[in-house]
Amino acid sequence: MRVIIALILVVSGLFPTARAGWWVENEFGTVFGGYNDVRVPATTGTGFSFTGDLDDDPAVFARLRPGYTFGKRHHLSLLLAPLRLEAEGSFDQNVTFNGVLFPAGAPVEGSYRFDSYRLRYRYQLYKTPELVLSAGASAKIRDASITLSSGSELSARKSNTGFVPLLSFRGEWHPGGSLYGLLDVDALVGPQGRAEDVFLGLGCRLGGSSSLLAGYRFLEGGADVEEVYNFTMLHYASFGARIEL
Repeated sequence: MRVIIALILVVSGLFPTARAGWWVENEFGTVFGGYNDVRVPATTGTGFSFTGDLDDDPAVFARLRPGYTFGKRHHLSLLLAPLRLEAEGSFDQNVTFNGVLFPAGAPVEGSYRFDSYRLRYRYQLYKTPELVLSAGASAKIRDASITLSSGSELSARKSNTGFVPLLSFRGEWHPGGSLYGLLDVDALVGPQGRAEDVFLGLGCRLGGSSSLLAGYRFLEGGADVEEVYNFTMLHYASFGARIEL
């Protein structure tokens, strides 16, 4: 994390142009589970669903993205996106999770943590008064864990930290006035899994380059490897702002 922050600071010193400047985007709202299918280990564990077999409640989320624009067309940013989801209930069958057997009918509490940190670079490819298009790539660090517990005796956790490269795209449509449409995408599909983080919404310019934002975000993806099978779809009702510093 310190290395990423230091890199942004170095870049800001190398490109002190009149158009360069710091900005920050914050986002908050409610996240709802679509599906969340788990099997640990992938070959010998019992498959279950956080959203189907257990009762999951909507959760509050917050995301923060500080960034720096330099050389008129270059954008470098850092995303901090922690996420916690909770579920409870009981399984209709015996479930083996990471070597621990959870009996059918026993009360179970589940916790799903998916913290995401991304360093993103984008280049502005096209700009007119009506349309702005940018593309680039993100380097994502995923710090995740899945935990099941039943009473004080049964508990199991599977943690995973890894690097995920993503392609990145942003499009803005300005029909006139203060409102504009926004599409923001980080995504990549590979042989062992996939990841998509897509925001579709509206911005409202407040004056200068600062805006209020509102829209829908979905996060989907997962991996099917020997240690873990997990694919998740999450839906976000999102509100936030972009502030030029």
